[in-house]
Amino acid sequence: MSSNKKLSPYEIEIFNNMLGSIAEEMGAVLIKAAYSPNIKERRDLSCAIFEENGEMVSQAAHIPVHLGSMSFAVKSVLSELDLNQGDVLIVNDPYRGGTHLPDITIIAPFYYDGKIQYFLASRAHHADVGGITPGSMPLSNSIHEEGVIIPPSKLYSADRLNRKLFNKIINSTRDPEERKGDFNAQIGAVKLGLNRLGEVVEKYSLSKIRAASDQLLDYSERMMKRVIKGMKNGAYSFTDYLDGDGYDPNKIEIDVKLAINKDMATVDFAGSSKQVEGCLNCPLSVTTSAVLYVFQCLAPKELPLNSGSLRPIRIVTERGTVVDAEYPGAVAGGNVETSQRIVDAVFGALSKAMPDKVPAASAGTMNNLTIGGRARKGNGDFAYYETIAGGMGARKGMDGISAVQTHMTNTLNTPIESLERELPILVDSYSIRKNSGGKGRYNGGDGIVRSYKFLTDVTVTLITDRRKTSPYGIKGGANGRPGRNSVAINGNKKVLPAKNSLNLKKGSVLTIETPGGGGWGRVK
Repeated sequence: MSSNKKLSPYEIEIFNNMLGSIAEEMGAVLIKAAYSPNIKERRDLSCAIFEENGEMVSQAAHIPVHLGSMSFAVKSVLSELDLNQGDVLIVNDPYRGGTHLPDITIIAPFYYDGKIQYFLASRAHHADVGGITPGSMPLSNSIHEEGVIIPPSKLYSADRLNRKLFNKIINSTRDPEERKGDFNAQIGAVKLGLNRLGEVVEKYSLSKIRAASDQLLDYSERMMKRVIKGMKNGAYSFTDYLDGDGYDPNKIEIDVKLAINKDMATVDFAGSSKQVEGCLNCPLSVTTSAVLYVFQCLAPKELPLNSGSLRPIRIVTERGTVVDAEYPGAVAGGNVETSQRIVDAVFGALSKAMPDKVPAASAGTMNNLTIGGRARKGNGDFAYYETIAGGMGARKGMDGISAVQTHMTNTLNTPIESLERELPILVDSYSIRKNSGGKGRYNGGDGIVRSYKFLTDVTVTLITDRRKTSPYGIKGGANGRPGRNSVAINGNKKVLPAKNSLNLKKGSVLTIETPGGGGWGRVK
């Protein structure tokens, strides 16, 4: 359903902020009600509003990797399920709208006049969803090793909980009580969104809200076309690499061919590596998010976050490649690592079309760490997940920021006090990794050094990158320093591979040194 009602620019802006505030409030409720540190402290979540066809109208400024991918989940439930008022839907299957299994999406249709008018959705990264290692981020070679797979399903049918499905999901994890609390927080956030949207529709009329959301999408399309039109027409290419997938040490190629033609852009990934054995395969939803993120970065800050921005961008992939994986390929690391390298490669190509506006490469890895073992309190197990910041790439006129999350992640630092209170872990050191940023006319930001001392036996999984390759500098700026992982056992230090899963004894100390960002311009 679309509306022919024309609104003034100021009315559209008012409704844009109104819809955005609903998504922000949903996120605030989810953070407040969540049980796990990953959601309540790190804020690894996103909330958004969609039109009835699955196009995203508004997303709060949460996690960039969710930016373009949540629409895939909404469209998946639309195509696979018969929906009714009072339904609450759930999905995490990366091959049916998800990203990787820990990212679970809760969706509810908003009915008015007996028809679906909108969808409200919350996505959150759950600290454990089963699988072969605690934290559900294993060095897997099949998605079936990564955790419980949830196809588009009805968690609630006409306001009635499907308790059998709910129990099956939470009991497939290592901490059912924590999962239950996080699920209830997500459901509560979506239900609050339904109520708030209902209040807005009652106050201003459905026709006005529909007109506003339709015109917001059109406005974003026009604005993105203007951004693309400001680039030099032509064909540009760039290739970047991932270090390896944990099984094959050979580098994994991300190849981008960018074509700018007036106000349209084509991003073609032909030549990228075939699907790999390890977990770095990327579903199309994640590749789409990464491309949208890059173009959104180059747009004015006032450009609304919605699906309209994607309309002038054509994304070309080949099925069965690392950027468009096929079932049952492992994908745990595609969402977090391959997405970062896609961003680097697209920025690299764009640096030739608008050289003064594109930054040098940032750290290029989320430095994923999962830890599992026996809980200090009670008799159960714990599973903990975090990403560790690195250096931001420099840009014209500005040094890169040190020790910050960049690009596809926007999560917060886990407070040491919270981590040490909740888990049998001590943070031995936490500091800036001096001189890890690339030198240049403007210097890249420095990475981080973070060390963990374990107070119990644990299983640790690392999915990191930029340990062999370096974040690139631009216009003569130096590359950032690669990262390094190491462990000290009884005082003996050993360097670890970028992708690794290992059992560590009580008293072991794990140290993660994250990459610095690239420099911009030659040093004068």
